Amino acid sequence: MKGIVAFVDTVHEILEERLTKAGYHCIDFTSKSLEELEASAKDFTGIVIRSRFPMNRPFLKKCSQLKWLARSGAGLENIDLNACDELGITVHSSPEGNQQAVAEHALGMLLNMLNKIIPATISVSQGKWDRELHRGKELSGRSVGIIGYGHMGQSFAQLLKAFSCKIYAYDKYKTVEEEGIINCTLEELKQHAEIISLHLPQSSETHHFINEDFISDLVHPIYVINTARGKHLSSEALLKGIETGKVMGAALDVLEYESSSFGKLNNNETYQNLIHNNRIIITPHVAGWTVESYFKLSNVLADKILA
Repeated sequence: MKGIVAFVDTVHEILEERLTKAGYHCIDFTSKSLEELEASAKDFTGIVIRSRFPMNRPFLKKCSQLKWLARSGAGLENIDLNACDELGITVHSSPEGNQQAVAEHALGMLLNMLNKIIPATISVSQGKWDRELHRGKELSGRSVGIIGYGHMGQSFAQLLKAFSCKIYAYDKYKTVEEEGIINCTLEELKQHAEIISLHLPQSSETHHFINEDFISDLVHPIYVINTARGKHLSSEALLKGIETGKVMGAALDVLEYESSSFGKLNNNETYQNLIHNNRIIITPHVAGWTVESYFKLSNVLADKILA
C-alpha cells in the first residue's frame, strides 16, 4: 500500500478510482467533522480537498506522514503554503480542469449582459414586446481588459479572439508575450478597457482590487465580469459606479458575501441591492462547475499525484 488518502470534499470518482488502482487506500471523510479529521491526521499520506476546511499550520503539523495535498480547483487561499513548504508537503491544484468552463461562462455572461437577454426574457414573460428597450450591443471589436493572465485569463482571451476584440492583459507577475494580446500596465488598461474581467487569486493584495478609486480612474464606462473571487470587487463601489454611470453593468459568478467554503451567503442590505439591480447578472459560483470540468478537475489531479 502506498499510503492512506483522506477525501475531505466530494470530487469526481475518477480520482479515487485511479489512486486505488495505483495502490493507495482511500477513505471518505466528506461527512466527518474537523475534529474527526484531526484525530486521524497522523495516518494520512495525502488529503483531497476543495474548500470545506482550512489547511492551516496547526492542522498540518498534526499530519506527520503527509506527503501531498490535492486541491480540486485553482484557488489555494485556504492552504498555508508556507507551512506546506516548510513541512515538505507538495501542493497540487487543477486549474487546467476548469479553465475552459470558466472562460465559456464568462463569455456567456458577457454576451447575455451586452444583449440584455435576461431582462428581455422577463419582459416577454410579462406579455410585453419592447424591441427598442432591449436593443443590444455587439462584442466584436471592443477593448477588453483581462486582469490576471493565468489559466483562466488565458482561456477567456482565446475565446475573445474570435470576436476580434482588442485584448489588454495585465498581470503583475508576468509579461504576456502572445500574439493578439497587448501586454499593458494597470494604468494603460484603465485608459483603454470597455470591459474588464477579473482572473486573480485571492490574497490581501487583491482584496477590493476594484474599488471606488479604481472605478474613478477609468476613462470609459465599463462592463465588469468577476468569475474569480468575490472579495476582488467592492460591492459598494460597484453599486455606486452603476449609479454614476461609470459602470454599465456587471456579471458576477462570485460575491464578497460568500463564506470561505462558498456554500453560504451573508444576506445583508448590500447583497439585496446587488440581486435586485437590473444591471447586474449573478450566478451562484458555478462558472467552473460544468459536467465536463467535474471530471477533468479530478483527472488532472490524478495525473499530477501519480506523476
